[in-house]
Amino acid sequence: CHLIHYLRLSHHLIVLNYLICTFDKLKSVSSEDINITDAVFDSVEVRVFEPPARGDERLKRSVVYIHGGGWALASARTSLYNNLCRIMAESLNAVVVSVEYRLVPEVCFPEQFHDALRATKHFLQPDVLAEYSVDPSRIAISGDSAGGNLAAAVCQQLSKDEHLTVRPKLQALIYPVLQAFDFNTPSYQQNMNMPVLPRYVMINYWIDYFNGNYDLAHSLLINNHTALDVGQALSFRGRLNWTSLLPSSFKKNYKPVIQTTGKAEIIEEIPALLDVRAVPLLAENETLQLQPKTYILTCENDVLRDDGVMYAKRLENAGVEVTLDHFHDCFHGCMIFTIWPTDFSAGIQTRNSYIRWLDENL
Repeated sequence: CHLIHYLRLSHHLIVLNYLICTFDKLKSVSSEDINITDAVFDSVEVRVFEPPARGDERLKRSVVYIHGGGWALASARTSLYNNLCRIMAESLNAVVVSVEYRLVPEVCFPEQFHDALRATKHFLQPDVLAEYSVDPSRIAISGDSAGGNLAAAVCQQLSKDEHLTVRPKLQALIYPVLQAFDFNTPSYQQNMNMPVLPRYVMINYWIDYFNGNYDLAHSLLINNHTALDVGQALSFRGRLNWTSLLPSSFKKNYKPVIQTTGKAEIIEEIPALLDVRAVPLLAENETLQLQPKTYILTCENDVLRDDGVMYAKRLENAGVEVTLDHFHDCFHGCMIFTIWPTDFSAGIQTRNSYIRWLDENL
């Protein structure tokens, strides 16, 4: 991919996503028990999973699901996410709406956020919910990784929309990416070279999402963009102080990396680094107080572990009921790997725990 990018044959993410979809083994759109259809919600493509009616049941629960992939990869239509959403629909007897938001490099921030928000708001309209026989009081918004980022950002935006008559009852975030303020949290230091999602890969995903320059990667890695002399970052520093937000079992012996002098021009070039629509962990307390009951799944072997743990703590401090579901032996992305030949026990374990929580709370 790096060679392709260097030779300017195509954007490396386009090629990588093409390869992912080409080797994907999805053979059938529908399943015996679940009706799977593609639709368009306010110009955004979605895939809808509908279980059959049961007896005299009138209304069903529902989950709006936003897939991961660094805002650049995967699809609601790939077998991994198709399988996850089908199993959710079957296990919960719920209507699942999987959002097919546009990807980098076709679009960059904030378009992915806008796609997810538009599709969700369209679905939350009373007449649309009635069309799918969904109970307006039993809707969750969920997503994994970059999809967890979008789910959290959309949930925050919905909570501040005074015109909405229907709001999510729950949010469920799976190893979400929630901040680009500090790339030296204990989990970033501990797992910097961990396969699946090394630190430098996550930084590059952020740069691609913001349509930034790869030359900034090293400065971001050492937190030059949030140094003490970068005035734009000062007001956010207290909202992401991992020394106070993380339990000692996660902090271990790691030390904060705080630069005295840095590069304010990075924030000037990429102001989205401090935009709460992209970095939900930096939201103000008044917004966090409005969030619904929350589930956050984290994995020990994941650079993003502390993003989820810190968000759980901030939500808890704001008075929100939070379940932090931490898996000591699991890795980033594991929950979608439940299909042969990548049917890992970590995937089954995390998926079952996630669906169990939704079943008990939705």
